[in-house]
Amino acid sequence: MNGTAGFYAPILASSGAYKFFINGQWKESTSEKTVSISNPTTLKTAFTVQACTQDEVNEMFVSAKAAQKSWARTPLWKRAEILKRAAGLMRQHAQPMADCMVREVAKAAKDSLTEVIRSADLIEYTAEEGVRVLGAGQLLNSDSFPGHGRNKMCLVSKVPLGVVLCIPPFNYPVNLAVSKLGPALMAGNAVVLKPPTQGAVSGLHMVQCFHEAGLPAGLLSVATGRGSEIGDFLTQHPGVNCISFTGGDTGLAISRKSGMIPLQMELGGKDVCIVCADADLSLAASAIVKGAFSYSGQRCTAVKLVMVVDSVADALVARVLPGVQRLVVGTPEDDSDITPVVTETSANFIEGLVKDAQEKGATFLTPWRREGNLIWPCLLDNVTPDMKLAWEEPFGPVLPIMRVASAQQAVGHCNASRLALQGCVFTQDINAAILISDAMETGSVQINAAPARGPDHFPFQGFRDSGIGTQGVTGSLLMMVKTKSTVINLPAESYTLG
Repeated sequence: MNGTAGFYAPILASSGAYKFFINGQWKESTSEKTVSISNPTTLKTAFTVQACTQDEVNEMFVSAKAAQKSWARTPLWKRAEILKRAAGLMRQHAQPMADCMVREVAKAAKDSLTEVIRSADLIEYTAEEGVRVLGAGQLLNSDSFPGHGRNKMCLVSKVPLGVVLCIPPFNYPVNLAVSKLGPALMAGNAVVLKPPTQGAVSGLHMVQCFHEAGLPAGLLSVATGRGSEIGDFLTQHPGVNCISFTGGDTGLAISRKSGMIPLQMELGGKDVCIVCADADLSLAASAIVKGAFSYSGQRCTAVKLVMVVDSVADALVARVLPGVQRLVVGTPEDDSDITPVVTETSANFIEGLVKDAQEKGATFLTPWRREGNLIWPCLLDNVTPDMKLAWEEPFGPVLPIMRVASAQQAVGHCNASRLALQGCVFTQDINAAILISDAMETGSVQINAAPARGPDHFPFQGFRDSGIGTQGVTGSLLMMVKTKSTVINLPAESYTLG
């Protein structure tokens, strides 16, 4: 066996199940149990992964703690070299990783490959930015504070947190994994990765790239298995020094139980698109269709609610509807626009929201249609605040439209939501755009474009129940360190003279 197939051979057991990773080795679990991963398209088992035990999780934290001490003493440039090698290996061996995504999360083939390449770019950027950001210290002199002379100097350093628990979601199983573990490793931490069940195999392929890049043993471990069995054990483990989590309301429970450790949380959004009376409606319509239905709407930054001013509502709908009708429904292998949602549970939840809107009088501009996990794009008009779709995140190919009297009414609805990740506003008046953006109490606002995460070095954060902390490369690097002060006390005041 050679080439890419040989590169990934160590991660697969003779039984056909994928191994887990601990202390620099690929192993089968002593539980002798596996977890099945269903293909959302065929509803048949695509892969099986190890069901790790709590004892194996304990071993991960023991090895992580030991490896982290040595890693923290590794120069920044050497850490950067290893991350860059991992990025290079991901590009070189990208296709099998992308193929796994197609089968386990039903992401279109071209988008899956794009995610792998984007992730490699992110790792490389993290390595370069880490050398700059983490290498910059600070010197403070005491005489800048009233009442003090210049007899104390404070050296301010950035030091690692220890062991970071990284929990990415199914929808970007590689990109949102490396956006966590890349900064964590670059900052001198060890990582325990808990991949999503749907998306675990893509993540295991990614980890092999880090292993082959020369990452020291113990520094990165991967615990596969059901969250219901090892999830709480991981998040409440005494060896965890930081948690970086992307997902849904599970994150709220984690934050309540986690104790005195730093948290980086992104928990979804109800991203509102406000269309003003003076908007370029063709631009808005194109952005809405792409923003709402890319990856079947299974994105935290998807357009989840359009709020359009009454005077242009009919004209906007007339432009959005043809775009929705042109979307191709099918399989991810065929690069269809709309592919099956990730699980039957997700599909059932989406259907429940749509049926609620139907019962309360929403106008269906496209008919409701579902076959298994495959849901046809559904566009609803005349949605009202009493409908669940006005507030809840469907995470599927469903777009509700609400008609409002003014942009101010739309802002009021946006700010009343418990979710506040992103939003967008379409207007040709830049002054109005800034005023509306300032009034929207959300983490990010896009002007004349749909919500989006990225480029990956842009700050990315949510307010209220949408999150804690700032992501993006620099934000994540700074999240993964703590500040240490070393104060030099001089016997007398000393002033630098020219």
